Amino acid sequence: MAGEIRVLPVRALDVRGVARRMRKADRDEVWKASGLTPIGALIYSLRKSSSAWTVFIDGRAEAIFGVGAINILAGVGAPWLLGTDAIERHAAGFLRGSLEWRDQLLRHYPILRNLVDVDNRVSLRWLRWLGFTIFDPVILRGHEFRPFELRCFDV
Repeated sequence: MAGEIRVLPVRALDVRGVARRMRKADRDEVWKASGLTPIGALIYSLRKSSSAWTVFIDGRAEAIFGVGAINILAGVGAPWLLGTDAIERHAAGFLRGSLEWRDQLLRHYPILRNLVDVDNRVSLRWLRWLGFTIFDPVILRGHEFRPFELRCFDV
């Protein structure tokens, strides 16, 4: 099932739509990591980001992603993406696009690093597919998360 995928700068309207329809794995992950609701997690992530975009599939906002500085001097950024079930329904197009998005983030920060919920299996597979190294679990707020990292010379 192919859908037209476009990526545009994020708008406030996009945040509400994605938050209302956020996939369960992402809702669970943000709750475990921060105790935030989907809308709260998106607003927090956007405030911490230096750049953020909305992924539209067939004209509808289905995911929002961005990157924020962890250490500007060392070139380390924290990438993030929160989306709806549509990203799995349109996996082929989403995967193709995500390679370009990954490279765009690496132009901002040559080292990308963050955490993913150990139960978020789709995200773990996707991160491995993008070339990220997945590390042993760590505990955050009483839940297991796997650190992940990609350096521009890994790509």
